[in-house]
Amino acid sequence: MRAVNTAPPSAPVPATPGDALDVQPTPLALLLLGRDSDPRSERGVECPGDLPSPSDPDLVERARAAKERLGEKVFVLGHHYQRDEVIRFADVTGDSFKLARDAAARPEAEYIVFCGVHFMAESADILTSDRQQVVLPDLAAGCSMADMATAEQVAECWDVLTEAGVADSTVPVSYMNSSADIKAFTGRHGGTICTSSNARRALDWAFSQGEKVLFLPDQHLGRNTAVRDMGMSLEDCVVYNPHRPNGGLTAEELRAAKMILWRGHCSVHGRFTLDSVNDVRERVPGINVLVHPECRHEVVAAADHVGSTEYIIKTLEAAPAGSKWAIGTELNLVRRLANRFAPEGKEVVFLDRTVCFCSTMNRIDLPHLVWALESLADGKVVNRIQVDPETEKFAKLALERMLALP
Repeated sequence: MRAVNTAPPSAPVPATPGDALDVQPTPLALLLLGRDSDPRSERGVECPGDLPSPSDPDLVERARAAKERLGEKVFVLGHHYQRDEVIRFADVTGDSFKLARDAAARPEAEYIVFCGVHFMAESADILTSDRQQVVLPDLAAGCSMADMATAEQVAECWDVLTEAGVADSTVPVSYMNSSADIKAFTGRHGGTICTSSNARRALDWAFSQGEKVLFLPDQHLGRNTAVRDMGMSLEDCVVYNPHRPNGGLTAEELRAAKMILWRGHCSVHGRFTLDSVNDVRERVPGINVLVHPECRHEVVAAADHVGSTEYIIKTLEAAPAGSKWAIGTELNLVRRLANRFAPEGKEVVFLDRTVCFCSTMNRIDLPHLVWALESLADGKVVNRIQVDPETEKFAKLALERMLALP
């Protein structure tokens, strides 16, 4: 995978005292210092181009005018977690996989502007035709969860499973919230992709193919699906930590486990705690707690309802007037739902007292969207996301297995 950045190269980094000592920073250290970029990673990269000022009072009109100039050549996708100022210009809204499929269903659109994060734009590129170009308004809109599993780490994990004698009986299942490289690994090794809506079906299929599952990269979705939905025990699950030798597991532990969970999580959903649930129940008598399955197991166990983003929306749509709901998911969506259902007499509050936006999703703001749309209207393709053919081949194979799930 490579992200094409049309901005001029950065200025040379000035020498530091460490240079004189011939100290060579590691690639990760350079990324953390903001001195480099990794096109195969979800980590943020520098912001390209000359963006409009966020205080420009004409931003809304500029976005509208640029989109009008482009006409049917552009199709704007808006993820549920985007801020309202961006969502207003989306042709469709939804979760990551729904949006990627919507893009594939619009072959007449030459440009797909994906207002989401990096792995989502990759999935759109994989599923759309070669003539369509996928644009991510800000290349720094990555995903911390997807970043928790690199291709090198997962390859090393597979070696550990091989040495333990369990690789042949293990089927990888990767969450949609993963990089194209991880999806391709999954495809090469006979596995499938899943979403938070069909994780149970994906695991049922995987266990019909093998004895164990390597679940990437979100440990909570894997554990919650296995234990809550499939009746496994917590002892059936082990956590593979890529930062420890052999994942921190013995060969015996790997042989005994049914679910080998990658040590990854969502930075938003991982913040909710059992205290959050208990606190909101004390503050709002009679409240219904509705959470996403990326939340911790103890939070899911204490909730009244658990489901994907689409499930959350549909549950609120069907809820009776006067009902009260505490939602454990990203704040932009919760706030939008609260405003939407308030006229119907439904009270919707955020599960936790602490404000919790998806910081990388929020990088897609109105200035970036205006810059991307105006550039396209002027015939200049910026921030194009392209998955290389070999990676696309196997990633698409894994996605097609998911689409074929019973």
